[in-house]
Amino acid sequence: MSIDFGDLKLTMDPFENFERWMGEAQAAKLPEPTAMTLATASRAGRPSARIVLYKGLSQQSGKGFRLFTNYESRKSGDLNDNAQAALVFFWAPLNRQIRVEGRVEKLNEAESDVYFQSRPRGSRIGAWASPQSQKIKSRDELLERVRKVEERFQNEEMIPRPPNWGGWLLVPERIEFWQAGEFRLHDRFVFEREKNGEWSVSRLSP
Repeated sequence: MSIDFGDLKLTMDPFENFERWMGEAQAAKLPEPTAMTLATASRAGRPSARIVLYKGLSQQSGKGFRLFTNYESRKSGDLNDNAQAALVFFWAPLNRQIRVEGRVEKLNEAESDVYFQSRPRGSRIGAWASPQSQKIKSRDELLERVRKVEERFQNEEMIPRPPNWGGWLLVPERIEFWQAGEFRLHDRFVFEREKNGEWSVSRLSP
């Protein structure tokens, strides 16, 4: 079925559309174009959302959106208990947002290792030092943990990835492209994955 995308000039490939919009957000030099809201839910259905950074697409399990974190954090706890999650990219100056929904899985260790080594040394130290989402007594306690990790790895150029740190992959089942319109008559196009793996697309009313 053909569909009229109007001025948005989208294609039938949602990943191609995503990469074009992301590229335009980066070209616009927005403060954090890769920032995205990650929404999760606990096993009991209690929702939680936070801003994380998008770290590229992966071909694992077809194709999906990458993020990295501590596997003992609250978000990872939710993702372990409930493998459904959602992402929202919002670029206010461009009047655009992209909504992504799908299932999550851990990224393979090789990709997590490569990304970890690309991080600044201080961020690699921090990954070892911070018991993410856990209660601590003070900032001094955190800085002391950092000091001990720095001391541990002071003679090592390549700091290994902590075993409790790595990537998650959200494999989308639904991707919506939203462009603001005058008088709130927005353009909304939703791509939904069919059972055969192909994508169907529909225009949604604003």
